[in-house]
Amino acid sequence: MSRLRARCPDCSTFTAVAVGPGYECHACGREFAAGMVRVPRAWGDSSGQTMAAAARLPFPYPEAAVVEEDTLGEQTLAVASELPERPLILGGCCCSHIGAVEALAARHERIALVWLDAHGDLNTPETSPSGNLWGMPLRIILDSGAVDPQDVILLGARNLDPPEKELIASIGLRTQPDELEAALEGTEGAYVALDVDVLDPTGITSFMPEPDGLSLDETERLLREVAGRTTVLGAGLSGLAAESSNVEPATLLLQALGL
Repeated sequence: MSRLRARCPDCSTFTAVAVGPGYECHACGREFAAGMVRVPRAWGDSSGQTMAAAARLPFPYPEAAVVEEDTLGEQTLAVASELPERPLILGGCCCSHIGAVEALAARHERIALVWLDAHGDLNTPETSPSGNLWGMPLRIILDSGAVDPQDVILLGARNLDPPEKELIASIGLRTQPDELEAALEGTEGAYVALDVDVLDPTGITSFMPEPDGLSLDETERLLREVAGRTTVLGAGLSGLAAESSNVEPATLLLQALGL
């Protein structure tokens, strides 16, 4: 799929035309490695509005679409239908990744999913302590069958609810960095879902900070390893606080993926 028009972040015109998996602005000549889909929603309590607002931060990628729907189901369908050939999803909460993963899984025979998050995002409405949908997107993806559990790796999780720990054990979900190669094996490429709360709060400002996370350098090395081992089919950022100081470090992490 190729989106024909996207707003250029440099010259602000709707002339960044898709060229293969990348974008080239025919007004200013700037080339990009991904097309950005903004998803300014947070599916949970009202405190998530700052996280939703972060989806409007000025990242240096052409804006292919802005998705704002009234239900998570409608959002998932809209993200999937608007997905550029090589997407960069900017949430919002981690639910913004669902449509991207499902659409990429439909385009490819078998994809890997690299999920970096301080939390498991593996709850259901029955097991969630808070009831916030933003604690359920990885479980939604697994239950949909879009990606096989053996092709999924959850990295950096350090605040897991008991039902999430039980699920990880029962399905053998990979959670260790040295299992990355096994998760990628046999797939056509990977989607990388990066909730920035996987980082230590001193490295970036997240909506839901957790102590003892990865440093910026550690995260950058991990993302470079992913990009070195497989084709990055797309990526998504979520969980940011709406602070302009986040743009530079988050962009560096995306560049480590080759975006």
